[in-house]
Amino acid sequence: MSNGSTRAPRADRKSAGGTPRDTQMNKSTALPIDRDHAASVLAGNSNAPHDLLGAHPLRCNGQDGVVVRTHHPHAVAVELLRAGEAPVALQPALPGGLFETFLPGATCPLVYGLRFKGEDGQTWEQDDAYRFLPTLGPTDLHLFNEGTHYQLWQILGANEREIDGVRGVAFAVWAPNAVRVSVVGDFCGWDGRIYPMRQMGSSGVHELFIPGLQPGTLYKFEIKTRDGHILSKTDPFGHQYECPPATAARVYTSDFRWSDEAWLDRRSRQDPRRQPVSVYEIHWGSWMWTPDGSRPLSYREMAAPLIEHARKFGFTHIEIMPISEHPFGGSWGYQVTGFYAPTARFGDPDDFRYFVDECHKAGLGVLLDWVPAHFPKDAFALAQFDGTSLYEHSDPRQGEHPDWGTLIFNYGRAEVKNFLIASALYWLQEFHLDGLRVDAVASMLYLDYSREHGEWIPNQHGGRENLEAIEFLRHLNSVIDEKVPGAMMIAEESTAWGGVTRPASDGGLGFTFKWNMGWMHDTLVYFGHEPIHRRYHQGDLTFAMVYEYSEHYLMPLSHDEVVHGKGSLLERMPGDLWQKFANLRTLLGYLYTRPGKKLLFAGTELAPWYEWFHEAPLNWSLSEHPERAGLQQYMQDLGRVYLEHAALWRHDHDPHGFQWLELNDAENSVLTYLRRDGEDFLLVAVNLTPVPRDNYRVGAPVPGRYNLLSNSDDVRYHGSGYGCPEALETDAIDMHGRPQSLNLRLPPLSCLIYRLAR
Repeated sequence: MSNGSTRAPRADRKSAGGTPRDTQMNKSTALPIDRDHAASVLAGNSNAPHDLLGAHPLRCNGQDGVVVRTHHPHAVAVELLRAGEAPVALQPALPGGLFETFLPGATCPLVYGLRFKGEDGQTWEQDDAYRFLPTLGPTDLHLFNEGTHYQLWQILGANEREIDGVRGVAFAVWAPNAVRVSVVGDFCGWDGRIYPMRQMGSSGVHELFIPGLQPGTLYKFEIKTRDGHILSKTDPFGHQYECPPATAARVYTSDFRWSDEAWLDRRSRQDPRRQPVSVYEIHWGSWMWTPDGSRPLSYREMAAPLIEHARKFGFTHIEIMPISEHPFGGSWGYQVTGFYAPTARFGDPDDFRYFVDECHKAGLGVLLDWVPAHFPKDAFALAQFDGTSLYEHSDPRQGEHPDWGTLIFNYGRAEVKNFLIASALYWLQEFHLDGLRVDAVASMLYLDYSREHGEWIPNQHGGRENLEAIEFLRHLNSVIDEKVPGAMMIAEESTAWGGVTRPASDGGLGFTFKWNMGWMHDTLVYFGHEPIHRRYHQGDLTFAMVYEYSEHYLMPLSHDEVVHGKGSLLERMPGDLWQKFANLRTLLGYLYTRPGKKLLFAGTELAPWYEWFHEAPLNWSLSEHPERAGLQQYMQDLGRVYLEHAALWRHDHDPHGFQWLELNDAENSVLTYLRRDGEDFLLVAVNLTPVPRDNYRVGAPVPGRYNLLSNSDDVRYHGSGYGCPEALETDAIDMHGRPQSLNLRLPPLSCLIYRLAR
């Protein structure tokens, strides 16, 4: 049975089991051995195999030297190989594959290799994994147990190393309650008896350096629990995995060379709150497939078409729904088993790095959905990792999510918090991402989230706030703010929790932005009303401005709004086909002109009749339809207007940046308002019925000539072309508390943007 391919130090080579020229010991002399420990190793119950195996100083029969022991259950003979010396046969020490020899006069550290002969007669050579010192130091372990090792992926998991001139892979895994942990893979026939790991003191971390392993090697951790069960677990820190449904981790080392230094430098000096942010949200597996329709585009294949598309529409960022490795595609990526790896479905990690680098070169930021709220119960992953509730709470009232059938992280455990914070940093630092959208924050904040009375445990003060999760989020955002300046942390938080975007140092959670779920809900409900009834619901549309400046908001029209029976955005609009498209254009105009950063889900520009489906590509042929071509032209022009006019974004979170002209004209269902940036401003008028409004007068901040920047009813957009003037002069007529006003001509179901001629 082959056990590896490492070439041992050169020696005079004879097949294992032959007669070496000098055995250097009397075969009849028994070496002292801890038989209990040896029996433990042979039985697969030892978490300190290095105490028995490898090379150790020994005084035997009055001579100082070194004893070398090795264990392989499928070996019938073993030889020790040292450069320039004859092979030395190891003798059976105990039944079950334990071999040993004594080298008089030798000293440690000892450089040597081993030649094995298997039961099938095959031979192989390798360096001895048990002759190397630990690859982890006390500082690393202390910081991990403290919860503050922020480059945790560099010490845990599988990392290529060169030790004493020997290349191999250093494995480390946290499993404090395991009886024994072994590295298994093709290199040892997935036999957990061959490579048991040593536990590093009380840290709970198990470690082993295996020489000779190469990138691409598949591996798992075999864990023996206290009740005697054998678990096969994939690496929580794996950088790459097999393509699902296979679950082994794969040794991976990046050799990617970045070219986005200027982008990162510029980002680090900018405040995203004062920058334009318009996000194009995609689900990777359903955006675009290969021409033959056989599969989704890979990370590299997606770069060119997606970048071109996003830039054409004026988006500043692409947000990707979770691509962290996950077993079930139907979860859309939100049930993660690999928190340190992009899914292998679309390529390897450097392929994803290539995508991000290309985006940055094209002036686009990249955001990723990140899921620290829960994880699936799949037996190969984090659940009951070492036979105990390690990553999750043991009490299901705290450790199980009733809505999703998943497990909840134990935010009170330092090592678990470190695992998650390091995961966030890994994506931001190793993949140069520009931010993370943190999923399901509300479920983290409340102990009674989706639970009835008696199904949850109050906190120490008797309340329902999850104090440990709150502390975790504050810690997370504080660390990222310090270590990745300019990166965005965006909370999907759907409740009235206060201070989500207030700095953690001031008692907030420390996020950059919060999704404005209330605005999203109220706005879509409003647009679902028949226009004749909208006069009774004007307050639903304007209510969000009451709390607009309580947080730094991002306004999403996300994937969640076009699934689960809600219908597509177009389908939700009332009226005939023309009115549906006019309503949709007006909604988008309103989105882009009110305060708050913007997010649209991919496919909005195609206006499909049907809901989004994760297992099929977007129907790009819809772009050929006249109504949809017009919608796309409007969105492209609107995106350009947004980018070119700082009044639409610089003061999103400052009351100076927005001012109502008229919000109470419910009878006509018209809204008028200003967006400001210093002395510069834009005037916006939104007509929310299919009734055109001639001679509609609005107050003007200053007298002069106003030019039309955007009209959603333009014939180029498949609008009615209702003859809206391209330029207007103010009149000395009081309106809205101003001595000057404009006489507007409002097309049906439209959004107009005017700018003072300078």
